Amino acid sequence: FVPPAQRIATFDQDGTLWVEQPMYAQVHFALDRVGDVVKAQPALAGEAPFKAVVNGDREAMARFGSEDLLKIVAASQSGLTIEAFHEVVKAWAASAKHPRYQRPYTELVYAPMLEAMQYLRSNGYRTYIVTGGGQEFVRAFAEAVYGVPPEQVVGMMHKVDYAVRDGKPALTFAPLDVAVDGDIGLHEFTGG
Repeated sequence: FVPPAQRIATFDQDGTLWVEQPMYAQVHFALDRVGDVVKAQPALAGEAPFKAVVNGDREAMARFGSEDLLKIVAASQSGLTIEAFHEVVKAWAASAKHPRYQRPYTELVYAPMLEAMQYLRSNGYRTYIVTGGGQEFVRAFAEAVYGVPPEQVVGMMHKVDYAVRDGKPALTFAPLDVAVDGDIGLHEFTGG
């Protein structure tokens, strides 16, 4: 028996709640955003790793390391308020299709995991998503897709700046200085 106040269940997202191959959805999202990022900052078109994406150089992209991918992921949200980023993610999720299944990522969720989450909630549990992915990326769709409210999503968070704009407080993603080791989830760029 678990007392009601202690009824909490946590779930990972990528590979647990939805598909993670051939690359994480957030990496796909960030790569799709490179065109918009380069429009806003044209100088990036000639810089690695952005140049490879702009030119569609799959051979160069296949050699991307974690630092390259983190630069692209950070650039995909840099300068946006959290609210604006949520809207960009929602728009992308409504149109982007998985390269193999040709269906929206939000439809490529694992039904047994959704059923488990619903069962737990019907028995008084609060369900949380704890992910190595971007917290605000997942928060943009977690309630609609999984029934998990944004405040119950915990994940990686890039630096955020606070400012008052037009008399209103705003949280904006800051540029990120990248220095990482390890793999952040690129399994292949060749499609399939």
